[in-house]
Amino acid sequence: MILGLDISTSITGFALIDENLNLIYTDHIDLRKVEGIFKKAKKVQEVLLELKQNYPITDVIIEMPFTFFNSGGSSAKTMAILQRFNGMISWIVSEAFSRDPDYIGASEARKICSVKINRGENTKEVVLKAVLDLYPNFEVEWTKQRNPKPGYHDRADGVILARAGAIQCQTQRN
Repeated sequence: MILGLDISTSITGFALIDENLNLIYTDHIDLRKVEGIFKKAKKVQEVLLELKQNYPITDVIIEMPFTFFNSGGSSAKTMAILQRFNGMISWIVSEAFSRDPDYIGASEARKICSVKINRGENTKEVVLKAVLDLYPNFEVEWTKQRNPKPGYHDRADGVILARAGAIQCQTQRN
C-alpha cells in the first residue's frame, strides 16, 4: 500500500492507494491553529503512527518541495520554512516506516497520472476534478458557494502522489 503525502505547514493532505490503484483512505491534517513547526511535526507524526498501525504501508511518496522562485510565489522565508518542515516529516517517515520516503514533483505526479493542466487553468480545480473522475468514492465537503472546504485540495494532491507512486511501483515490478 502506498501513502502519498502533500506536506504543508497549514494543511497536510494524504491518501492510501493499494497495488491495484484502488483508493483506500484519504484525509488531511489541519495544522493552521497549531503553534510552531515542532508541534505541527508532532501532530503529523501522531497521524502517521496511527496509519502505520492500521494499514500495511509499504512505500511513502512525498511531494518534492519547490526549489525555485516564480513571480507572485512564496518568499524565501516561506520556502525555507516549508523545506525545513518537509525535512522534519521526511525524517519522521524514515523512522516510523524504517525506510526512506520517495519524492515526486507535483507536475511529474500529475504527468504519471495523466492529469493535463492547460495554460490558464486552475491546477487545484483540475486535479480535484481528475481525482473525482478516477475515484467516485472520493468524498468532498463543499461550502455554500460550491467550493471545496479547506483540506480537500490537499487530499486530492495526496491521491495523485499515492497513485503516481503506485504506478511507478507497478512499472518497476514489470
